[in-house]
Amino acid sequence: MQTTRTYTTVFILLLVATVAVWFLNISLGSVNIPFMEVLGVLFSSEAGNDSWTYIIMEYRIPKAFTSVLAGSGLAVSGMLMQTMFRNPLAGPYVLGLSSGASLGVALVLMGATMFGGVAASVLFSEWGLVIASSLGSLLVLLAVMLASVRLKDTMAILIIGLMFASLTSALVSVLAYFSPAAQLQQYVFWSYGSVGDLSWNELGILSFFWFLGIGIALFSIKNLNSLLLGEQYARSLGMNISRNRALLIISTSLLAGSITAFAGPIAFVGLAVPHLIRQVIPVNDHRILLPAVVLGGAILMLLCDIVAQLPGSEHTLPINAITSLVGAPVVIWLLVRKRKFLF
Repeated sequence: MQTTRTYTTVFILLLVATVAVWFLNISLGSVNIPFMEVLGVLFSSEAGNDSWTYIIMEYRIPKAFTSVLAGSGLAVSGMLMQTMFRNPLAGPYVLGLSSGASLGVALVLMGATMFGGVAASVLFSEWGLVIASSLGSLLVLLAVMLASVRLKDTMAILIIGLMFASLTSALVSVLAYFSPAAQLQQYVFWSYGSVGDLSWNELGILSFFWFLGIGIALFSIKNLNSLLLGEQYARSLGMNISRNRALLIISTSLLAGSITAFAGPIAFVGLAVPHLIRQVIPVNDHRILLPAVVLGGAILMLLCDIVAQLPGSEHTLPINAITSLVGAPVVIWLLVRKRKFLF
């Protein structure tokens, strides 16, 4: 009873923290907008400063929601991979999805001469990078899924994912070597990641894939708990290992693949948040872990975005760098303090 009350208290604190950091995120930026004016735009029907209203409604709120979706989605997909492979170093991109997306974008930005006609007009449109990133992730996903059907050893799938990541990274390196400086710079900027470039329509599409991926993860909670004691134990309980493995791969692909397509590759969050949450809530029950990881990922991403946008400055730092600079010392400190992985 005491334990249940403790978990409830932690969830309430995480939820309050998420809401507080969300409001803080939309209140800070390169343009100084008083907090009461922000609340007025959100909750009042009276039109205030038109410029402030536009900045808040068309840029800051979509950016904050993107941070929530990206942080929570990557955190959940990282937790799924860590449980599936029983490896604390597994993350959402361990299957090579990020590398596949990077290859798709590299082909568009640095291999422009390979395309022509209708293909070029599509790839160089507003949705070109999203389409290319999605196709790259999809091709790697299909290859991994085919391998998972033929292989019974989960660790072999992990190795295959790493090999696909190495292969696609090598192809990107070849393209980069022969690319002009301007095209290479475009690709480098994309690789930094960004949560501030999505329109409301793009945010709606990302939300659809987020809910789909989270829904599959929720459906798999019972099987995730069984996997904690090993595949043999899970099989003895009647679990279909191949089917469950496919569901986890699909859920991770929907979450990590869609986030990479719309926000670029974002490091660290998926790897670290599950460990951070396990330090706060020392339990491996995914019925408790999954919602806590969703909130923890959202909080970390919102905080990193606040740091990245350098409030009061016209400059914005790469979100991909900030997630590691801000989060890595915290994880190191917690793990040294606890002296163990709770996994």
